[in-house]
Amino acid sequence: MLSGMQLLFASFCRALLYCLYPRVIALSILPLVLLAGTALGLGYFFWEPVLDMVRSGLDSYGVLSTLWAWLQSLGFGNLKTVVAPLIVIFAVTPLLVLICLLVVAAMMTPAMTALVAKRRYADLKREQGGSVIVSIWWSLSSVVLAVVAMVVSVPLWLIPPLVLVVPPLIWGWLTYRVMAYDALSTHASKTERRQIFREHRACLLFIGLVSGYLGAAPSLVWASGAMFAAAFVILVPVAIWMYTLVFAFSSLWFAHYCLAALQALREAPGVPQAASAIVPSAIEVAAPQALPFSNDPGPQQSP
Repeated sequence: MLSGMQLLFASFCRALLYCLYPRVIALSILPLVLLAGTALGLGYFFWEPVLDMVRSGLDSYGVLSTLWAWLQSLGFGNLKTVVAPLIVIFAVTPLLVLICLLVVAAMMTPAMTALVAKRRYADLKREQGGSVIVSIWWSLSSVVLAVVAMVVSVPLWLIPPLVLVVPPLIWGWLTYRVMAYDALSTHASKTERRQIFREHRACLLFIGLVSGYLGAAPSLVWASGAMFAAAFVILVPVAIWMYTLVFAFSSLWFAHYCLAALQALREAPGVPQAASAIVPSAIEVAAPQALPFSNDPGPQQSP
């Protein structure tokens, strides 16, 4: 069986190359259209009311009013106009990330897995160990657990080092759960999937963790959108496309890794092959002497 590190590096390089395929780029635009339309629609109808609500909430605190007056005396009065958009953006970002993950899992992950399987693992038998309903339930339950973990871990975000570790770790776990399942649902049986999850858990979690950190990179675009409000309409679709492309790369990485691990598992010594390879057919049992490839000439009959 291939070593985990070798498989990890090889699947990473192949996923990067597959991101350059026109089909992958085109598929990454499809969720962008849906998510960009949703973001722009929400922004058109709710941006100003939500901003007014946040600003009124900030003004209702006496301590903050004193802080605004002090900043204004120092010449930083415009800082108040930036805080409210930042709060709204940082509050909406996790919701958009969740939507993006679900859309990518529903639309892109099966397509990425099918692309990888067609080009590299065409002979890999499909055991159909999962179904669409189970996949949806698995994804939704994982999202709920991730949201609960995010809410519970919010106090830890106040500690500077942990804010750089806890959220990406949760997103990495969620990405690993959702995309690894979808990558194996068609080709692996339930037993094979559980075995791969058990034997490759560390590498799969590492892929999810890297994907989580890569997914945090577009937050810089969100921050720029808050600082440059005039470019907000342009920067929002760019950020969503970056999220989508990151998840597309993650789907390819999981697909390459999981299918390679499945192939290695089936080719490992001591692993039973398909039933047709170990159970003799009825013809073989009834007339072994009639097989042209048999070394046994069969029972000799006297003339």
